[in-house]
Amino acid sequence: MNLDDTIVAIATPPGRGGIGVVRLAGPQAREVALPMLRLKSDLEAGRAVFGELIEPCGAGALARESVGLNSIERPEPTRPGVAAPHERIDEVVVTYFAKPHSYTTDDIVEISAHGSPVVLRHIVELAMATGARLAEPGEFTMRAFLNGRIDLTQAEAVRDLIESQTLYQAKVAAQQLEGALSRRLQPIKTRLVELIARLEAGIDFAEDDVSVLPAEQILQQIAAVRTPLEELAATFAYGKVVHEGLTLAIVGRPNVGKSSLFNCLVERDRAIVTATPGTTRDLVSETVAIGGIPVKLVDTAGIRRALDEAESIGIRKSMEALADADLVLVVLDCSQPMTPEDEELVSLVTQRPAIVVENKSDLRSTEYPVPSTETPHVRTSAITGRGIPELQEEILRHVGGDTGAQTETGFLTNLRHQGLVRESLVALEAAVAAVHNRVPHEMLLLDLYSALRPLDEITGATTTDDILNLIFSTFCIGK
Repeated sequence: MNLDDTIVAIATPPGRGGIGVVRLAGPQAREVALPMLRLKSDLEAGRAVFGELIEPCGAGALARESVGLNSIERPEPTRPGVAAPHERIDEVVVTYFAKPHSYTTDDIVEISAHGSPVVLRHIVELAMATGARLAEPGEFTMRAFLNGRIDLTQAEAVRDLIESQTLYQAKVAAQQLEGALSRRLQPIKTRLVELIARLEAGIDFAEDDVSVLPAEQILQQIAAVRTPLEELAATFAYGKVVHEGLTLAIVGRPNVGKSSLFNCLVERDRAIVTATPGTTRDLVSETVAIGGIPVKLVDTAGIRRALDEAESIGIRKSMEALADADLVLVVLDCSQPMTPEDEELVSLVTQRPAIVVENKSDLRSTEYPVPSTETPHVRTSAITGRGIPELQEEILRHVGGDTGAQTETGFLTNLRHQGLVRESLVALEAAVAAVHNRVPHEMLLLDLYSALRPLDEITGATTTDDILNLIFSTFCIGK
């Protein structure tokens, strides 16, 4: 990948739309773009200019939908249907960002045309014919990283922002894009580097009376690095749910109101509800946002002794959904006494994240015997909506836990980051053991450098090409 090339790509999603954007970046971005444009005024940095997309002299006809970017066939200008030189193709708005004040720190020209795939593809073809190269997936953002515009955590946040399903996910990604995680890591790395520098000085300049740190002070400084790093690692449980979402299975006996509760949480009649027990035979799923967290709700078949083969298959799928879910809602009918099936279900989920939902509270006439379990309970009525907000709060409490991660910025949402933080903590544990075992400082430094290296990889200070290619290959072309 040559950073001196001028690259071009369509920056908007595939398909037809009101507006489509083609982005050029590189040292020749202006020279490539200007021959295909007839502008009302000269390009100025940071200003949008109205103009026309024209057929340059000597260029061929408009691109056809069957023509690929790598096999451009241009008929002679004299053939019927061929656009004449300087003939208008579309009205456009052109924005110029001068280096280094651009996304990639290169010169960037963005051409906003009507969102016709044919027109957008033709702009790309014209740019390639003038010397531009088709951008690789994520190449614009990779250039921003390689040119020092953003660090690696910010680059990964760009992808997370694009892939956000909820507004809260977008806000978290925006915080990461602003450098929240990098700012949280920086003081940790600084303390670690200071400790390494003190030990290195004590070894290299022992003859100059540079004091060697006593073991107690070394342990204190390692603890000052280790404690905030452990706190950061603890945020991954919440960050992973924010990033990937949560699967929630609704289980219970037939006719306890599982499907009605499912419809309440989805806020529409998604599942069929009847008074006949056993209506739901297959899994019904829907993804909703609860407190900004994507939650995949799975309505399951009622669990009881099956009356036929179809119901037996549905119950087996219900048990599989229960096993696979991140959180289980065990729904009980609190208008009736608990049955052995209810007790069995409640005992089945005592060792995993679960919420007991005492549904049909609007029909309750006698005191309902609450099962003796530490699993949280919420009373609801799927008919009146009573208790539904409390249930949603309990779901969010389970997501956030008691770590307080939801009130923090700069928490871990990426599996790669979490693995590197864990790797650093393991190295710090080895360093503590080395101090207790009175290992020479030269050997202790190896453990401290092993703790620093993963932290550098998070922000990209020591990232290999293989890791970069893996990360940016998941981006869309044009970003």
